[in-house]
Amino acid sequence: MTTLTARKLAPRRFGQFFGRTIQRIATHIILILYTALAVFPVILVILNSFKARQAIFRNPYALPTAETFSFIGYETVFSRGNFPLYFFNSLVITMGTLVLIMVLGAMVAFALTEYKFRGNTILGLYFSLGIMIPIRLGTVSLLRLIVDLGLINTHIGLILVYTASGLPLAVFVLSNFMRQVPSDLKDAARVDGASEYRIFLLVLPLVRPALGTVLIFNMIPVWNDLWFPLILAPAESVKTVTLGAQTFLGQFLNDWNAVLASLTLSMIPIVLLYILFSRQLIRGLTAGAIK
Repeated sequence: MTTLTARKLAPRRFGQFFGRTIQRIATHIILILYTALAVFPVILVILNSFKARQAIFRNPYALPTAETFSFIGYETVFSRGNFPLYFFNSLVITMGTLVLIMVLGAMVAFALTEYKFRGNTILGLYFSLGIMIPIRLGTVSLLRLIVDLGLINTHIGLILVYTASGLPLAVFVLSNFMRQVPSDLKDAARVDGASEYRIFLLVLPLVRPALGTVLIFNMIPVWNDLWFPLILAPAESVKTVTLGAQTFLGQFLNDWNAVLASLTLSMIPIVLLYILFSRQLIRGLTAGAIK
């Protein structure tokens, strides 16, 4: 009976294994195609930034050769566009925004998850509404507020606006992760005489995946944003990288070498940040699914 049963189950097991293998192969093919579709425009921008102008229009999909290779785009960016200043402005605005979002978002999330008070749930929902309502709908009111505060054409004005737009997502993500921190750990710290600030600092390392996720999801929109720098800080002294790239786009003639070169240079911080925090990002995105 055991031999007959094994013979009957063998085809079924082989069919299940074959089905799982086909499903796995199909999943990898879809992921590879999606990755190629997403990465192809980026590679195209990088390759064409090292070409002469005529070569870009003649064959934009070809690799740079000895005849078509040129640094004219990068030379134009650093000679005409004041790119180091634009890069510095973007770095200051982005880093300042991220520091405020991480600190304030973590403190708000800790308060919402740790302390139960009247209106706790309503306050959490209020922060969640910020994810659903785009901040650009209030551009006119924000412009009036920034002008009244005397923060037009300043780094601080942009940092405050970006912080307000990034806090709802930070509070939502961090509060969900902080709820998973065992209460026994925090109670034991209180018994040992730790202050609430000390407990807050104790919880932060335990939610590193969430912090990495919040960091990346806020840095990319801030670094690549064109809307608010164009409206709130269009002065030359506070131009960002994205706004500075528009310098090479004219009404009748576009310097595509400089545009592609500036876009390539602006990718460097995003790529480096993803390499540094990719593991934390993946952990943060898959934590809920694993549970």
